[in-house]
Parts: sequence; structure tokens; C-alpha cells
Amino acid sequence: MSPNGHLELVPDAAAVPPEQWPYGAVLVGSFAMAGGQWFGQHQHRAHQLAWAKEGVLAVRAAGNTWILPPSMALWLPARTVHATGATGRAALLRSLYFPPERCPVRWERPTVVAVSALLRELIGTLADGSLGSGARGRAEAVVFDQLRPVSVTTVLAPLPRDPRAREVAAALRHHPADDRTLADWGRTVGTSARTLARAFVADTGLPFGQWRARLRLQAALPLLAAGAPVTAAARRVGYASTSAFVAAFRRTVGVPPRAYFGQSGRGR
Repeated sequence: MSPNGHLELVPDAAAVPPEQWPYGAVLVGSFAMAGGQWFGQHQHRAHQLAWAKEGVLAVRAAGNTWILPPSMALWLPARTVHATGATGRAALLRSLYFPPERCPVRWERPTVVAVSALLRELIGTLADGSLGSGARGRAEAVVFDQLRPVSVTTVLAPLPRDPRAREVAAALRHHPADDRTLADWGRTVGTSARTLARAFVADTGLPFGQWRARLRLQAALPLLAAGAPVTAAARRVGYASTSAFVAAFRRTVGVPPRAYFGQSGRGR
């Protein structure tokens, strides 16, 4: 660990006991990840704010998967079992760690946080080796003020247990734009449309149409995060119109693509 409280290339930064942290209530960990690389399931004794300065971060925790562009971070309470990965291309993680006994934030479950321009600069400031203890304490206080949850939800499209419905689901995961009906799929997997419909509801809690809509949104997230225009992403995953895609995104996630991926124009 460097003397400024900045950890580099250490996946489990929070393994360092808080009493050994040189200053304050925030430790910065920086990790470079190749595209497609994952840190497997693990947990920390400290709270974590998982964030990618560059690239797109994926986090799996509590049965959910979050796709996080640089405009979003994920708060992970201490002892939350999770896995982190880089989707599409390389990512530079710059996570923050907070010992619970020194942290005023009390969120008990994973929470999405908007990364404002100010918060981004503060994270960079806390990673600066020349920062003195007084300036560091002041910067940390502002960081806590900037941790504001945003109202977004994960996009879940769980696989059904029924083997025939699961075969349909697996095929659509590979080709989300496939617009075959349940009757078409029934002929492919050797059963009726009614049987498949019942299986999707019983196993996923969603009618097939809703399940496929969520799968398409799930497939669109990495495309949008990588900078694809909304129109292109919508077409790639099977939407005939951009407006229908944006409406479905807002209805499911809680915000339109532009708001989710920041105001830089990404995802427009």
C-alpha cells in the first residue's frame, strides 16, 4: 500500500485492516481488468463503492447483475458476496472502500449511485499521492455528501427450468432479435405454444412476451455502454422502432437510456 492510502492492483483492497489505513474513512483501490475478465465471488469487511473510471463494469450480487457505465457506481455493503467483471473491453476500476465504523452511510443492500463530475474528481483527488491528511479529510466529507442513490432497477431475465423453455431462452440469449412466436418455437422444440407459455410464467414469473422484452433490454445494455446509438442498439436486439425501445427501457429500468448512461451523448 502506498503512503497516501491508495491501493493498486490488489483485488481485495479491503483485506487491509482499517486500523492500518493511513488516513480517514476512505481507501481507494485501482485495478485494471481486461475485457471479459472477472474477479470471482468474494466479499469485503468494508463497504465498497464499485466504479469503473473507464470501460463498463458488471457486478453480480444478491441474485442480480448490474451493468455500470462510468456515470454509475454500485454501493456494496460490507460482507456482500459479489463478483465483478469488465464487459466488452478493458476497464479501469477505481473502487472506494469504507470501514463500517467510520462510515455515515447505512445502506443495507446494493444501491446504484450516480457518479457526478464532482464525485469523479473527488475520487481522483483521493487517489493523489501528494494529498495531505487535512485536505484528504475534507475531500472525504464531500464524498459522503455526493453518495446519492438513483432510482434504477436491474433488468432480470432468468432462465426457465423446464428444458424445452430453457432451450428457447438459450437460443434467444444468443439471438435476442429473433422474433419467432411461441407457436414457432413449439415446433422447434417439440411442444405446444401453451406448454411453453405456462413454463415461462411458472419458472420466471413473467409471460413470454415480457420475458423476451427484458432479455432484449439486457442485451442492449452493453451495446449502449460501449457507445452504440440507441437506434442501432434497438435494432440489434429486435426493436422495430427507437421510441418503443426507449419506452421499454424507461418502463423497466426507471430512466431513459440517456439518463442511465450519463449526459455525454452516449446511448443517444
